[in-house]
Formats: sequence, C-alpha cells, structure tokens
Amino acid sequence: MPLSKSKSLPGIMMLGTTMPKGIDGSFARKNTLSFKLTHGPVDKLQPPPSPMTAADKLAGSRELSRPSSAVALEDVIPRNMRHPRVAPAWLKHDKQVLRFYGFFQETVTERVDENSRYRHVKFMFYMEDGTLQMSEPKVENSGIPQGAFLKRHRVPRADGVGFIGPDDFRCGGQITVYGRTYHIAGCDRFTRWFYEENGIDVGEDEPMVEDTWQKSYKFGKTAEKGGLPPSYQAMDAKTLTKFQVGQPPANKKFMQFLLNDRKVLRFKAYWDDPTLYGGRIYFIIHYFLSDNTVEVNEAHSRNSGRDAYPVFYKRGPMYKKNKVNAYPGMLVSDGGLYMPEDFKVGDSISVWGRDVVLYDCDDFTQKFYKEYMDVDQKQMTMDVSEKPLRHIKLAPPPHNGIGTEQDSLINCHMIQPKPPKVDLAKLMSLSGESLRFEAKMANGEPEDECRRFVIAFFPDTDRVAVYELQQRNSGHMAGKFREKSRLKNPATGKYFEMKDFYVGTTVNICAQPLQIIRADEHALQFLEANCDHFPYADPSACAVRLQPLAGEPEMQDERGIEPDRLKELAAERGVSLVDHEVITLLRKFGMDTDSGPVICGPRALEAC
Repeated sequence: MPLSKSKSLPGIMMLGTTMPKGIDGSFARKNTLSFKLTHGPVDKLQPPPSPMTAADKLAGSRELSRPSSAVALEDVIPRNMRHPRVAPAWLKHDKQVLRFYGFFQETVTERVDENSRYRHVKFMFYMEDGTLQMSEPKVENSGIPQGAFLKRHRVPRADGVGFIGPDDFRCGGQITVYGRTYHIAGCDRFTRWFYEENGIDVGEDEPMVEDTWQKSYKFGKTAEKGGLPPSYQAMDAKTLTKFQVGQPPANKKFMQFLLNDRKVLRFKAYWDDPTLYGGRIYFIIHYFLSDNTVEVNEAHSRNSGRDAYPVFYKRGPMYKKNKVNAYPGMLVSDGGLYMPEDFKVGDSISVWGRDVVLYDCDDFTQKFYKEYMDVDQKQMTMDVSEKPLRHIKLAPPPHNGIGTEQDSLINCHMIQPKPPKVDLAKLMSLSGESLRFEAKMANGEPEDECRRFVIAFFPDTDRVAVYELQQRNSGHMAGKFREKSRLKNPATGKYFEMKDFYVGTTVNICAQPLQIIRADEHALQFLEANCDHFPYADPSACAVRLQPLAGEPEMQDERGIEPDRLKELAAERGVSLVDHEVITLLRKFGMDTDSGPVICGPRALEAC
C-alpha cells in the first residue's frame, strides 16, 4: 500500500531547535513583570491583590500552591506539535531509507567490441514520504554523465494505478520506472531486516552482471598495475639475461621462504600405541611451507597423566624412510622427504616407524589444497570420537531362601541395611483382604486329576498362599501346600500381581501347573469393584468384545445363549474369551432358565 505524503506540518522548522514560548513562566516582558518571594511572577499592570488576612497567611504557610500565572508545558505546546498516539509515516519512519541495487541494459551502436552495456543503479526509497531517488555510481573514463539518475519524488507505477511503494521491490524481480525496466539484484542489511520484521520475503541477493567492456577494462587496469603474472617466455628471457650479464641465479630456498613465510598447514592426527599399557595418542602436525619442515606436538587432554612438554617430533625435515649413513659426511639424496601432496586426511604417514593417521585439518589447510591441488580435504574428515564406556552392572547373587528376597538384596546395596519400604496406603486400605481361587493340578498325571487346591492372594502385600483340600483316596494329606510369601511368576519373571489370577488361567507355583477353575463370591465382588485394575471383571469391557457377534441370530434371541455356546461363537469370529469374562457376562446379563443359567445377548449388545 503506497504511503501518502503528510501535508500538514505546523512548526516543523522549529521542532527540536527552539523552546515554545511561555514554558518558563516569563513572556519576555521584563518591564511589566516582577518576582516576589513565595509568590512567583507578578504582573505590574494588574491591580494589586487584596491584603491577606491572618488565616490566609497561615494556610499559605502550610501549603504552597501553584501560582495562577504559571503555565504548564502541555498548555503552551500547540496541539499539532505534540507527539500523537498513532504516529504518522513522516514521524514513524523518519530517516528510514530502503536501498536496493539493480541494473538495466542499454544498447550500444557503432561499436566493434560491444553491442550492449549494463549500467548499475541504486534505488533509495524514503519511507517517511514514499519518495524514490535513483543514482548511478561513477565509472572512470566512461564518457557518460553519471551520478544523480532520478531526482527524489513520488514515482507513479507503470500501469498508472498509484505510486511505487515497498511492495514493488523484490530481489530478483523487475521494476519499470518511466518506461525503462530495471532488474533488482540485491539490497542492503537494513532493508532485508526491515522486510523480515514485517514478515515479507524480499528474496536472495544475486551477483551483479558485468558486460564485455567492464571485463576488458578491469583486465587492462590490472595489466597496467602489474597484477598479472609474467609469462614463461618472459621468465626465461629474464633468466637468460641474468646469465649473460654475470648475475648469479636466485636462491630457490630463499624465494620459497619469501613467498611462503608464515604459511603453515595444520593437521590433526592420532597414533594407536600397540605396547602393553599404550593407548591412543592425539597429535597436532604442523607443515611449514617456507622450508618443507614438519613439527609434531602431542595434544594432551586434561588429567591425561602425561608429561607437560608436548613436543613429540622437533621441527625438521621428515623422511619417509629413515636411515643412518655408514660414514660421517656422506651426501644424502634430497628425495624421500614428505611434501604437501603426501598429507591427505584419512591416510597415514610414518613418523620414525609409527603409523600416524590424519583425521582432520584447519580451514587454511582445506583452502590451500582446494586452490593449488584441487583436493577437498573436508570430505575425507574422520570421526574419531571415542565411544562412551559402558560399565556392565553386576547381577545380584541368587536368593538363598533365608528371609525375603528384598532383605537379601538390600544387604548387597548397603553396608548398613535398612528395612525395605512398604506401600502404607495400599497396606492400610487393603489390609485383611483375601482373594481365593479354586484350582486343580494340570500336569497330565492321572493320579493328580482329583487333587484340589485353594490359591489365596493377599492384595495388601501381593503375597500368595496355596492350600490343598482333603480328597478321599488321593494319597495326599490336606493342609499347607505353599507358605504365604511373595512369589515370582515364571512366565513373566516378575512377582505375582492381582491381574495374574483369573478363572481359566494356569499358574506355576512350586514347579506345579495349577489351573484356576472357579473363584469365591467375595473375590468376584472385589474384582468387579476394582475393574479398572482388573479388566476381566469389567462388564462393559467384556460386552465390547462381543461386537463381532452382533450379526449372529443366537445373540439376538431373547431367550438367551448358553455360556459354552457363546465361547464357541466367539472363537469362530476370532475372539478369544476367557472363562472369567464369561462369568462376568453371566453375572451382569445372566438369566435363570430350566436348562440352567444363560446370557441375554440383546442386553449384552446394548451395553457395548
């Protein structure tokens, strides 16, 4: 939306430079005003005030009121010079300028070296009044009058609808000003920040294009200043001239020092010490390009226990194969030295018989190999971070059967053992409760089929007790089969819980499989009252499992369906009902008939 220019600016020339008249209480009429103590300024032209009584003097001494002739700041500042609540554009965006960079293409006629030219311009959009100004940077010897390209004013759009505003500028877009189309290539940081603060994507900056004349002009200026390297022919001719005049050739090592002084390649490496008590040692390798020498320092970590001096290999030439001359003073070949092309991240070098692996390098080294050898050392960086140590936790010794397992385990954790913590809330609310189930031995032995057991579960402490009932001619005495204690379920490896005991399941106690065939009335009522912890005793949850049987005619029969038949239909539909769920449905939706209790199917389906 274009910004409209404010046309009502009273007092703008004096705003901030002069003080409004009457703020200090004096109106520059010194000859008619005087000042009296405890009274303030007094106008001599006004008649003298009436004499004060004793009561008035007493009240005036208690409280000094504001003189009637004093003028407040908000009384003398004109209304149109006060700071408004909603600041106009000329005040809100004062000194805010959006700057964009662009160019346009201009045709060049009657020139051999170019047929068009790119001229760069700068757009400066003033937010305070919506005006636009364009300027062109001056180019030396261009022959074009450059500088101010478009004076500052409000520029109409190409379609004639309104004026050009901030929404018309986008990096990578085009804008038409008075019939000439400009391509916008970028903007400055403030402009990008301004657009981002307002939630507008201004686009990415583009590189400024150069025409043929600009490229040739820059090349010529560089050649004039000696910025281009000399050719091989010129170097050969210069060397030949030096030999002809008798000048000795330049020292190559000295020239290498002058060109590469303070240029050092820095690598990070490590060496795995294969000795008995050795470990991984990290190094910092410095390769000096000035004289092809190498220095290796150890990178000690905190509390490593190693000596304080880090030098592992003193600076000097490093050979790939080290050998000792048989006689002193024998000449040694210059070959076999490590050169920059021999150092590659991911490979290893030999430092006096030690294989040192290079795994990283610094930014200068990466740039050096990329520019001079076209090798990207960053891609070959290795991750040498050591894996965190994983300590194996020792398993506690097995319980010896004396006391409880919790007491024995605390002796392994503490030198002075404490009694294990108990759930007092559970102990107080469930104390005295006992859930009893009748079970039979299901080990497949004919002589054990007639044996019956009572499994008692105590929910306050999760302890289990098993008692055997007296059976005639069973050969076993009635009484305690398993003492009351906390037992582990071999199927889960955890202690028995209330949800592990239900009609129809088989539990292993004392290495004997006991199949629960029924539960007493108190146990069924307790489980139904705590159906949130025991879903098999929830009638609604059991009825929901009968939804796949809704289409069966037997489920729609008002006379009911037998429990065994219900289990068969559920198995055919892929629903496995346990005996405890059938008992729950029978207790909730059951009916008594001549043939026995049945389950009312329509009532069960309505509860789904």
